[in-house]
Amino acid sequence: MYKVFIDQWPLIFTDRDDLLTGNLQCDADRVDTLENIDSLIQQATIEKPLYLMCVNPESTFHRLFEKYILIEAAGGIVQCNDLFLVIKRKGFWDIPKGMVDHGESVESACIREITEECGIRGHQIIEPLTQTYHTMKWNGQDALKKTIWFMLSYTGSLQTSPEQSEGITEAVWMKRNDLLSIRNNTYGSINDVLDAFVANS
Repeated sequence: MYKVFIDQWPLIFTDRDDLLTGNLQCDADRVDTLENIDSLIQQATIEKPLYLMCVNPESTFHRLFEKYILIEAAGGIVQCNDLFLVIKRKGFWDIPKGMVDHGESVESACIREITEECGIRGHQIIEPLTQTYHTMKWNGQDALKKTIWFMLSYTGSLQTSPEQSEGITEAVWMKRNDLLSIRNNTYGSINDVLDAFVANS
């Protein structure tokens, strides 16, 4: 099963009939491009995604995104005692992340991007958390961003330095309940990261 946020609207590729009952759905055999189902996609919500019924979700996923540029990114939730690090980017709460450089591992990219976006050093990856997909524009072209997420630990100073050149205005430490409350002012894919965090807690 694949889940992709199309401009914040969730689209799920599945071969499970039991997920379709009562949900917004479409048969993948009738879909040549995502533009074919644009009106359906725009009816989707975080609580009620659009399900695309596929014989083979993986092949359908690759078929519909074959002309998209694939961008790989990495980031994660950093924990320091009972506090968690979040950023505010362009008015929305977010979790630090960024693109993987050529020849760089996703783990190294995760560490580097958190340092660049938040100004902390010494954080360490504890375990993988989840992965998300969302569409975007990259140099004027359609792109699909795949982000690998991790849980990290940190024991250093709580002082941060938000990377303002990337539109980050805040890098703050929050208690668990406050972290989970950012759902009301964040991106769809970040909600999935928070769900994975809760499931792993």
